[in-house]
Amino acid sequence: MRQDFPTFLRCWFKNIHCMSLGVFIALISFPNLTFASEPKPWQMDLQEPAGIIASKATDLHNFLLIVITLISVFVLGLLIYVCIKFREKPGVKPSKTSHNTIIEIIWTVVPVLILVVIAVPSFKLLYLTETDKPVDMVIKVTGNQWYWNYEYPDQDVSFDSYMIAEADLKENQKRMLDVDNPLVVPEGTRIKFLITGNDVMHSFFVPSLALQVYSIAGRINELWTEVPVGKKKYYGQCNQICGVNHAYMPIVIQALPKDEYDKWLSEAKVKFANNTNLEPNKIALLDKE
Repeated sequence: MRQDFPTFLRCWFKNIHCMSLGVFIALISFPNLTFASEPKPWQMDLQEPAGIIASKATDLHNFLLIVITLISVFVLGLLIYVCIKFREKPGVKPSKTSHNTIIEIIWTVVPVLILVVIAVPSFKLLYLTETDKPVDMVIKVTGNQWYWNYEYPDQDVSFDSYMIAEADLKENQKRMLDVDNPLVVPEGTRIKFLITGNDVMHSFFVPSLALQVYSIAGRINELWTEVPVGKKKYYGQCNQICGVNHAYMPIVIQALPKDEYDKWLSEAKVKFANNTNLEPNKIALLDKE
């Protein structure tokens, strides 16, 4: 027995509602599904945001996802309605309507209003990221094939950071993510990053801190972020294809309490005192044969 269209549509929306409710219940029933500042197996959402910029960027993403979902569901429902309502039927002549002024006004004005609603939070976030803020420290980051160099201009500390080879990984270290010398910063700090390069283009990308900026030789790009309070590691990667070992350029930012950071800084001044020359690349190059 064939259902009429209103009955079919009500059943379809009811199924969608039930599926959405099921997903919501699953999310609140399994709190361990929340994501840390590193990629997780089978992760489908963004990494947990850290800092004001990352939080606002995540909020904007979630808002846009809702808008896109509503538009997609509306268009899909409209297509289903049209396919069923106006399908070919015996003895029925199709309409020859060429235009409808009211509908044309609606489909012009409504998208414009939607874009305005999207633009307001987008421009607010852009203004926040592009506005200079008082910072607590400055760190210079230099991209190289295929490692990073970190420099603390106010502390006369500079060192290179290489990915730890798989054979050298220790317990709890992550394959292709952990490095020998992480970028160490104090927790609860607002930092300005100065990003440049020595060779090809790279991209300094730390998702949980909403950091992404190109590393270009002969040019310094800058951005700022806030590292929230809490002893934590933030993982990232070079996000611009930069050669054969592009995949071996992880980024690790280690946030420490102020006293632990001061201790690390004192040790770093001794450890990296003679770091005037770049070390040979610890990642074996692939054969060029």
